[in-house]
Amino acid sequence: MPDWLITGCSELLTLRGSVPRRGRALAELGLIRDGALLVHGDRITAVGPRRRIERLKEARRAEKLDFGGRVVLPGFVDSHTHLIFPSSRAAEYEQRISGKTYAQIARAGGGIRSTVTNLRRASSSSLRDRARAHLRQFAAHGTTTLEAKSGYGLDWKSELKILDVLHQLHQQQPLDIACTFLGAHVVPPEFRRRPDAYVDLLVKRWIPTVATAGLAEFCDVFCDRGAFTLAQSRRILTAGRACGLVPRIHAEQLAHTGGARLAIELHAASADHLEKVDGGDIRALALSNVVCTLLPGCCFHLGLGHFAPARELIDAGAIVALATDFNPGTSPTLSMPMILSLACAQMRMTPAEAISAATINPAYSLRLHDRAGSLEVGKYADLAAFDVASYREIPYYFGVNLCSLTMKRGAIIHSKKR
Repeated sequence: MPDWLITGCSELLTLRGSVPRRGRALAELGLIRDGALLVHGDRITAVGPRRRIERLKEARRAEKLDFGGRVVLPGFVDSHTHLIFPSSRAAEYEQRISGKTYAQIARAGGGIRSTVTNLRRASSSSLRDRARAHLRQFAAHGTTTLEAKSGYGLDWKSELKILDVLHQLHQQQPLDIACTFLGAHVVPPEFRRRPDAYVDLLVKRWIPTVATAGLAEFCDVFCDRGAFTLAQSRRILTAGRACGLVPRIHAEQLAHTGGARLAIELHAASADHLEKVDGGDIRALALSNVVCTLLPGCCFHLGLGHFAPARELIDAGAIVALATDFNPGTSPTLSMPMILSLACAQMRMTPAEAISAATINPAYSLRLHDRAGSLEVGKYADLAAFDVASYREIPYYFGVNLCSLTMKRGAIIHSKKR
């Protein structure tokens, strides 16, 4: 791997500064005009104005990579995905267009449970090949780190299959994958009449085994109407935390259940969705270190008119992040630039706030902010270059992929012909 002198950055967004970003600090991008970086191995060794960096003696030995006036920023950190699934749910998309609700489709055997049925039949190799293709597309859109959940197996053999595939992918391809155990996605069909028995199984057997074997770093639960109650969610996340798995939670998506307050109570890394939070929740979240991970792709794909209250959360001082929620049913997108577009147009975030919420804050939620999410000396050389004149144009051109190059740990993993 060569050492790199990276120049030609019309705007170099370093995201240096406080971690995590709150309030007005969310719009601070650490922008350097005509910026440059030096990369040695997988790490950044110098960042600053081009003229200063080019005078360093190390720059003379490095291979020059000139971006020709492109905007360069940290690689996106996508902190909420359901990467491993066997097929799309395009038929349900048509049903929703025809007027059926998500809840109606789920009650008829669709939704998450239909993916569970198909995943249980799928081979590990087919799941791995499908996910690897998706990871290449993540990289092509500028993502260099992501979180991925289990949760489409819901029996031990199938959940283990997902976790094993995630471990293999983390080792075999360049993107970093943080793994989350989501055995509590929904109650599986065989426990439909005995949900507490399933919770017992999670708490007493599966979670301790996952933690002891090092199969995941986080434990998640879907705390919502039609999934797990607040009491059940508390049991599950408390058991995970006792075993060393950091809590995450799907909260306040379909109904207001108290999941956001539970995230605060259990010092969760992240509370995700939050479309149904109220004013009291917002004030409480602002006083906590829980990252509010907003998922506008899900609202968009479901055709909902109500998005999470990003503006209120930011103005209150909460830690806000953005993620794709990539999954086969409710958010089949792996484009973080599209998520930025939705955040700006539908949730009234500024382009600068959206970029911070897609880089340094999600890195903080994944406990990776010491190595990812910003372009600073000592951190991984994870970056993306965009063929735009200003960073403001990244969300402006919605549905268009303007990422021209992605670098992960100093290696070019995606490049368009220039």
